[in-house]
Amino acid sequence: MSAIGKPQPVTTQPAQPPVHGAPAPPEGGGKGKWLAGLLIVAMIAGGVYYWQKQRAAQQQAAAAVSVVRTVKAVQGELESTLRLTGQTASQTAVNVIAPRLTGPESGRELILLFMVPSGVRVKKGQLIAQIDGQSLKDHVDDVNDSVLGAEADIRKRKAEQAVDMENLLQMVRVAKANLDKARLERKGGETRTVIDQELLKLAEEEAEAQYQQRLKDIDQKKAVHAAEMKILELTRERHVRHRDRHAVDVEKFNIRASMDGLAVSQPIFRSGEWATIQQGDQVNPGQVIMKIVTPEKMQVEANINQAESEKFRVGQQARIGIDAFPGLTLPGKIYSINAIAAGGWRQNNYIRNIPVRIRIEGYDERVIPDLSGSVDVILSRQENVTKIPLAALQKDDKGTTFVYVKKGAKWEKRTVELGTANLTHVAVSSGVQAGEEVALERPRNLS
Repeated sequence: MSAIGKPQPVTTQPAQPPVHGAPAPPEGGGKGKWLAGLLIVAMIAGGVYYWQKQRAAQQQAAAAVSVVRTVKAVQGELESTLRLTGQTASQTAVNVIAPRLTGPESGRELILLFMVPSGVRVKKGQLIAQIDGQSLKDHVDDVNDSVLGAEADIRKRKAEQAVDMENLLQMVRVAKANLDKARLERKGGETRTVIDQELLKLAEEEAEAQYQQRLKDIDQKKAVHAAEMKILELTRERHVRHRDRHAVDVEKFNIRASMDGLAVSQPIFRSGEWATIQQGDQVNPGQVIMKIVTPEKMQVEANINQAESEKFRVGQQARIGIDAFPGLTLPGKIYSINAIAAGGWRQNNYIRNIPVRIRIEGYDERVIPDLSGSVDVILSRQENVTKIPLAALQKDDKGTTFVYVKKGAKWEKRTVELGTANLTHVAVSSGVQAGEEVALERPRNLS
């Protein structure tokens, strides 16, 4: 028989007696825990609600006390300007260059032995720079010795030629005497035989040929002597010119000012960096080492973009600032605009700029050449106009320009008509009066 088909008897365990002193489990314990959890959730929800309510109240309070940035419309002058940048330069200036050597040895090094400091006033004719010329002076002495040697050679050769010519003339005289003797002997040979007469005739002809040859030798010798003297004289002249050219170079080594003005040293690349030329530097022939400028007549050299050139005219007023002196402002005026645009370098060659010069009307001793600065050219100017900042202007979807004008505690939207503007302000023809307060942003409490 299987265990499935046969029922098993059910046995019951006897009840355990209660243990004295142990507490009995409370009735309904699960319900108390559920109530406690519900209470905690309710407290959290109440805290979140209270926090959100407080936050909303703070936001409303902040919105109520929010400040709108405003500005007042003012009555006054409005200028339209355009800023240029450039460098200062003198209207009247001369370049002081290292001398170009005229002697054959033109590759000599030029060392500055003396040079006036930059920024010093100089007078016309004053020694402003000196180049070390001791080696050149020694060379001039050597060449002068060559000149003296050439002159001595000429005198010596003249004496030798005189002796040589005298010997030749003596030979001519001997040949003439032989010819005369032969002629006399032939005249006295009538009593001699025919053969002797022929011999005397031949002797006379030979003596005459020798005499004629000696006469030709004189002409040839004179030509030879003249050629030799010409060579010696050319040699002497070559040495003289060599000496004189170097003598001129030595004089050029003492450089003097050609006008009154301010001495300004020029830059040089020394030891891997740019510096101003000073005593002890080596310069090249033809190099600009200094400028003498007139500080009372200064200008600013700048460039204007070709697309903006139509805005500029000769005679326009300007305000000039120097970067080295932030508080310095000088009046200026455009006096020169180039007619041809100039290109840039390398990859910027396609960018065309027009050089322009702005004369500095005032004078300040601090303004020297090669200072960077800015020029605010006044393109237009209006008097007694109502002006507001450009930031106060607003536009709607239709493109209408308007501003927000404060009326008591509210703001009023007004359409405005504009006039001339610059980079910061604009003239208002209608819509805003001087003294009214306009908003620089959209207010929240509009009327």
